[in-house]
Formats: sequence, structure tokens, C-alpha cells
Amino acid sequence: MKTVKEKYLVVGADFAGYPLKEAVVAHLKAKGWKITDLGVVSDSDPNDTENMFHRVGLRVGAQISEGNFERALLFCGTGMGIHIAASKCPHVHAGVVESVPAALRAITGNGVNVLAMGAFYVAPAMGCDIADAYLGAKLGSGYEWWNNFYEFHKLAIDELEAFDYEEYKKNGFCMEHLGDYPLKLETKPES
Repeated sequence: MKTVKEKYLVVGADFAGYPLKEAVVAHLKAKGWKITDLGVVSDSDPNDTENMFHRVGLRVGAQISEGNFERALLFCGTGMGIHIAASKCPHVHAGVVESVPAALRAITGNGVNVLAMGAFYVAPAMGCDIADAYLGAKLGSGYEWWNNFYEFHKLAIDELEAFDYEEYKKNGFCMEHLGDYPLKLETKPES
């Protein structure tokens, strides 16, 4: 598997997300990242329907599903459609973000392995900051301050990975628990 620690990343964009993807990829390459691009590139034919947002999302999501890459970045007009497509692939936990705090929460709290951005809403400089935040953190890596933050969120990820819809349906739409943690909101301590 090509990992974040080794600075490997798979990306993809449709034509709407292409300008933002280009800015973020240039930024990451300047920092030594090795990028595999599975979407629109500079000489892509605008009539090539293989580069529609959902098809790019599925191509990139498959790279995560197959264990070829640890994480991915996706780009379309809103980030929504391409993220929905990638989410159809097994083991993909995708999210759409438009800010650095959202990117940090996506990875530190939700273990998102595919992060999508929308070029209609995210400026290139913000996209670079989002990518840096996302790629510089991991699940439970210290961004959050609450007790059992990592364990609580890791349990959710593990249960979602084990989720089988047919079993869920047979069980009266109740999820089998792999464990539990208290559901108590905490007050942020004064620093």
C-alpha cells in the first residue's frame, strides 16, 4: 500500500474540479508528494465521458478499496457528487470539506480516507491548507481534547467497516455493537 507517511497520494478531478486539483497537486508536489492522478489532466478531451465526476470518483475509490493507496483527494464542482461516487466502493470513508477545521475533524475524528473539495466553494490557497491539514493528521492525532476521543471514534469506524445491510435489516434495523463508550458531551477545559 502506498502510504501518507511515504508521501504517496491518489487524486482525481472532473473538469469542474480540475483547476483546484491542479493548484493543490502543484503545492503537494513542491513538498515532495508522489501523486497518481486518475482524473482530468491537462490534455484531457472535454468530450471524454470517462471523466464524468462519478466515474472519476469510482476510479479513485477503487484504489482505496483495493488497498493500493491509504488516502485520496477528490475534486469536482461541489465535492458532493464525486464523494458520493467514491463512497460506493467498499472500505471508503469519504467526506466533503470547505475549511481547515472541517478537514482536521474529518481525519482526526472520522478517519476519512477520501477527502473531497468543491472548486466552486474552495479557493486554491484554502485547498492547499486543507490538504496540508488532512495529510498531516490521522485518527485521534491530538486535534481533539475530549476523553476517549480516539476510542469512541475508532469504534464507530470499526462498526461501519463491519456493517452488513442485510444483517442490519434482519436484526430489525438495529446495529450489532462491537463495544460502547459513554455518550457525554464535555466542556472544553480552560487553557
